[in-house]
This record gives sequence, C-alpha cells and structure tokens, in this order.
Amino acid sequence: MWYLYLILAYFLILLIFNFLRAKKVKSQEDFMVAGRSLNVYVMVFTLICTWIGSGTFIAGAEYAAKAGWSSLWLPAGAWVGILIIYFLAAKIRTFGQYTIGDILEVRYGSFARIFGAIALIISFTAIVSYQFRAGGYILNVITDGKVSVGEGQFLAALFVVIFTAAAGMLAVAYTDLPNGIIILLSTILATPFVMAAAGGWEHIRKVLPPENFTIINSQFGAHPLLKAGSYFLATLLLLLGVQSMYQKFYSAKTPKDAKKAVSLWIIGTVVVETVVIVIAVFASAKFWDKIQLFNSSGGKEGIDPASIILVAAKTMVPPVIGVLLLGAATAVVISTGMNYLLSPTTNIMRDIYQKFINPNASQKKMVLLQKAWVIILGIIAYLLATKMTSVLEMSYFAYTIYGVAITPALIAALAWKRATKAGGLASIITGTVVAIFLKASGYIWPSIMRPINNPNGDPWGIPIIYPAAILSILALVVVSYLTPPPSEEEIKPLFGDIKNKKEG
Repeated sequence: MWYLYLILAYFLILLIFNFLRAKKVKSQEDFMVAGRSLNVYVMVFTLICTWIGSGTFIAGAEYAAKAGWSSLWLPAGAWVGILIIYFLAAKIRTFGQYTIGDILEVRYGSFARIFGAIALIISFTAIVSYQFRAGGYILNVITDGKVSVGEGQFLAALFVVIFTAAAGMLAVAYTDLPNGIIILLSTILATPFVMAAAGGWEHIRKVLPPENFTIINSQFGAHPLLKAGSYFLATLLLLLGVQSMYQKFYSAKTPKDAKKAVSLWIIGTVVVETVVIVIAVFASAKFWDKIQLFNSSGGKEGIDPASIILVAAKTMVPPVIGVLLLGAATAVVISTGMNYLLSPTTNIMRDIYQKFINPNASQKKMVLLQKAWVIILGIIAYLLATKMTSVLEMSYFAYTIYGVAITPALIAALAWKRATKAGGLASIITGTVVAIFLKASGYIWPSIMRPINNPNGDPWGIPIIYPAAILSILALVVVSYLTPPPSEEEIKPLFGDIKNKKEG
C-alpha cells in the first residue's frame, strides 16, 4: 500500500498548487488557453501529456503484450502526425483562437462548427471515460486488490474533475509539467532493469511466439495488415485533429514557441512510446505463461496483459524506480483526463453557448459555467467508465470517430484553399454517421462481425476507419469541386492576403 500512499501524497500536493493557481483565473482566456502565456518548456511537457495517456500505458501495453513488436504501428501514426503538424503549428498559433470550431467556422460556416463540436464532445467524453477506467485498474493493481477497480475509478474521476475545474488550462499545463518529467524519467530508467529481469534478448526470442517478432502479427485481427494499418491511421488522424493539442498551441506565448515545442515534443513522444513497448514486450516474456492462463481462463486467473507495465513496475525494477513508473502510469491518466475533459467543455462554452445562446456573457459567468460543465461531463464520463470492458477497444473507437469526422475537414481548412463550406460540412457529417453506423452494426447484426458475434470485432473483418475515412475524404473533395471555390476574403484569416502575396 505504500505505493498508493506516495502517489496520493503527490496528487494532494498538486491539488494544493492548483487551488492556488485558481486565484489567477480571471477571464475566459485564462481558463481556456492559460492567458496565452506558456513558454517552450511547459509546452513540451504538456504536449507529451496531451498524447501519452492510458492509450499508451494500458491499451498500448496490452497490444504489445499480445502482438509483440508489430504494436509499434499504434504509436507510429502519431509520430508521423507530429511531423506534419510541425509545419502547421505556427499558423495555428497565429490564428490564435480557442477551439477547432473557430477554424471550422471560418472555412465552413456555423453548421460545421456545431457538427464538429458534437463529434468532439462525443469522442472526447469517451476518451475521458477510459482514463477513469484505466485509473481504477491501475490503483487496483498497485494495491493488490485492496482498492477495487470501481473505487479506483471514482478516485481517478474525482482528481481529474477537481483539478480541471479548479483552474482550467493553467491547472492542466502546470500539472503536466511535473507529470511529463516523471513519465520521461521513469520509463527510461526502468527499461534496462526490465530487459535484464526478463533474461535479455535471446531469452525472449525463445519464450515468445515467432509472430511477436514480425512487422505484422498474423494472429491479430481477421485481416492483420488492415488491422495494423487501422491502428496507424487512427492515431495519425486523431493527432492531426486533436483539439487538446490545438489549445496548447493557442496557449503558447508566440508562434515561434509553438513550433519549437513541437520539434521537442516528437522526440519525447517517440522515446516514451518506444520504451513503453520495450518494457511491455520484455515483461510479457517474463510472465508469458500467466498471460496465457489469463486468456484461457477468461480472466479468472493469471496476469491481464493490460496490466503488464504495472506488474513490471512492482516486480522487475528497484522499488524507487518502480514507484516512479507506477506514478507515471497514474499521472498519465490524470493528465490526459484533464486535457480531454477541458476540451469539450471549451466547445460547449465557445462553440454553442457563447456563439448561439449568450454572445455577451460576462467573463465571470463564462468561467463559472465552464466549471459546471467540467463537473457534468466528468460525471457522464464516470458513468460510461462503469460500463466499459476494454480500454483498447474504447480508445480505438474514440480515435476513429474523431479522426474521420474532424481531421480531414480541419487539415483541409488549414492547408487546402479549394475546400468549400459545403465540402467541409459534408465531410464532418459523413465521417460521423458512417463511423457510428458501422460500430452500431456490430450490435444490431453480430453475424457480420469478425470474429463472428463479437461487437469489438470489425464488420466483415474490415476496420471501420477505412470506409469511414475514405467516404469522409471523398465527400470533402467531391463536394468541394462541385461547389464554387471560396472567396479570398473567406480564406484570408488562415492563408493571409493572397493577392498581395502574388503581387509581392
């Protein structure tokens, strides 16, 4: 239990600091984008914590324990996404608004803003819910079952909601700073100890199946190549459009700071996600028999592969590093939960309430109402967490629906001048409807799923991200070319004065 007491003490310290920071929140800009005051170093660690969450420590580790090195397909999409976003970071900060809805409305109109906000609220609430689920799971493992998963979920939800409601982005960014340092330090320090405890490379080659050392694990999914590609696309599309990241860019002091932070962010993200997979693969070899027992017993005995990082922290590294690694796993849940809880409440206030209900609301009223929405969405996410069975499957679906609904239209708004209002709106609606319909089809017609009758499988064995993304992009391109191009005034806020640039 001493692991738990140390971690709780750390979060209580953060809680005190966040209540002190709450006194600095005087306006909507303070709460939503930290008064646009974040320097490069705070930006780097808060961007790392924006992306590194239970999707890495729980879902990613579970994938690595099951599929071996081919699990690198999951984080690789994000790495490519960060490279692309590097060239857009300065433009995003120069635009300097609050939500991606601001971008969508400039290019595609008010309806695009509304539909984009709805898709974001749905997917981000789902992401928050599995952070709570993962938090409960982590606390259960840390305490050897003394804290139940349900009790742990409640504690995780409580900390996330209180931290976020206290000071908004100021709380998020400055909570992410120490959390990011702990995540980076603990994963790097733990890796050589886990590798040694597992018997080294030659030993894991003997223990693990040959498929776990291939680029595409032939045992994973009805169509392994398509499944691997779907994980890559899901993380790529999510990262390119994730509003939490855009809010961080809006929070930077200058466009130059935003761009520099991205260049350091990719280094930290590649390091953390790679070493987490290394730890998971080597630890899975150490406990391979117990993982197989868990699978064969329906989860009644053995070791759950989703807990492999936590088991490694408790049994394969020195206690000091172990508590750091367990603290990191807990920290990513809190940090990511905060990031993804703040974003949809910003959409509710900025894209719906302030835009259509009360444009002249006072700064004090905006802050108080957003805090109330933090609590409301936090409760909804907690209720979803109590019904969840798989963090990996929930994270994959949340990534998919957001990636196909928002990202194509958003990237086109920033990089394709020919995109029209009708095209962007068609893309957002098509991506959302197709993704939800195909997911629901697994429950309505379970016989079409592969594996058969498994709602967590894929319709006819084809991951839903492919048809959803293809139809979303087709709707964007086809409808844009079938409608008149946007005027120079419509694209000026994001592309500048085109006429003067040509004349210059």
